Amino acid sequence: MKNKLKIHFLLTLLASSSAFAQNFSLFEAQNYALENAEQIKNAVIDIEIAQKKIVETRAIGLPQISAEGNFNHFINLPIQVVDGAFIGQPGTLVSFRAGTDFSVNGGVAVNQLIFDGSYLVGLQVSKFYKEFVATNVELSQEQVVLNVTKAYELALVSRENMRFMDSLVSSTEKLLNKQKELFALDLITQEDVDQINYAFITAQTNQVNAKYQFQNAVSFLKMTMAYPMEEPIELIDNLESVLSQALSEISLENSVESNIQLDLLSKRLELSRYELKNAKFANLPSLGAFFQHRYDAFRNEFTFFENDGEWFEQTFVGVRLSVPIFSSGARWSRTQQAQLEITKRENEISEYKRSLQLQEVQYMNDLMSAKDKLKLQQENVRLATSIYKNSVIRSEIGKENTLMVTQKYTQVISAQAQYVGAMVDVFNARLNIDQLYNNLIQK
Repeated sequence: MKNKLKIHFLLTLLASSSAFAQNFSLFEAQNYALENAEQIKNAVIDIEIAQKKIVETRAIGLPQISAEGNFNHFINLPIQVVDGAFIGQPGTLVSFRAGTDFSVNGGVAVNQLIFDGSYLVGLQVSKFYKEFVATNVELSQEQVVLNVTKAYELALVSRENMRFMDSLVSSTEKLLNKQKELFALDLITQEDVDQINYAFITAQTNQVNAKYQFQNAVSFLKMTMAYPMEEPIELIDNLESVLSQALSEISLENSVESNIQLDLLSKRLELSRYELKNAKFANLPSLGAFFQHRYDAFRNEFTFFENDGEWFEQTFVGVRLSVPIFSSGARWSRTQQAQLEITKRENEISEYKRSLQLQEVQYMNDLMSAKDKLKLQQENVRLATSIYKNSVIRSEIGKENTLMVTQKYTQVISAQAQYVGAMVDVFNARLNIDQLYNNLIQK
């Protein structure tokens, strides 16, 4: 009986502990996503593939050993034709069948590349390609952190908005109860009570909307973090601290030259330069060495596995030199195309730098505008809330009708919505700048 109670207690403890929400700050959420996001995992796999590609390319210049064998069964022996002079019949052609019905050969061949310009360029490209893929990994990390940060900030804003709506529902409900008491004493009309009741139902509707908006924001955060959707999660950062970071000053040391996309374009330019180098090296000779050892057997009957026949051994080594002489302009055309691709890449980089400079100006202006609007909307919410509370007090003492209270409540809701929008604008403007300067991932 005691053992059963212990087991029951342990199961209950495990079940209750699984319901506990895991706490995440913004920084912890970003790190969790960097470790678990499938997008980053695939990008890391690409680095491993690039490493294997280096091994594959290097192996081309190492000895290549192969074994091969052939079996031939001649249904009709090949015809040989010779001058009849060999058999005393000059001026005639004599045909005859030569060979055996069956033949087998097998051996081992070794090939070694000694010099090839394209191989040398291929080695350099394979090593550089690993750097190129690493930049793609960094780009994937940036995108994941950007998505997580947006989702986390949106969840914080949604949570604050939900709390604001909860407070409005609470204050409106208190006012409704007082209005009902005044109505019971015949101090106000039914219409006055209905006006406040209408405001109360509207507040409850906004409260429900805010609640589900927060739940949706948390679900979106889980998705961007690659966090289990069925597991609970708790945000431990408060809106004020995260908003303060977004409003902090931007370092003057930042430069658009740090932009990841610009770095990616520069690496693509480098790849184009390797293409040109490869096109030029294609004009150089290539040299290789080879070794072969083989055995041949010929039979008129299939007796290769018996000991009554002879196997002929053959071994030879050699070198193979290939010198490009004339390609009717094909190699020249490839070289010119590669040179034009470099010019295109350089033009793309020049244009993109100019676009980054434009974005820098626009994003800075967007952030300054968002900051100014946030201050105004924050003050607007304060004023609307103060006006609403004063209106409630005046209504309680009979100095203001309930219709005015309802209108001023609507002003509070409108001001809060604009304030929420202003906070989102600040967050987005700051994220755009951090992405521009490659500051999203904390070094």
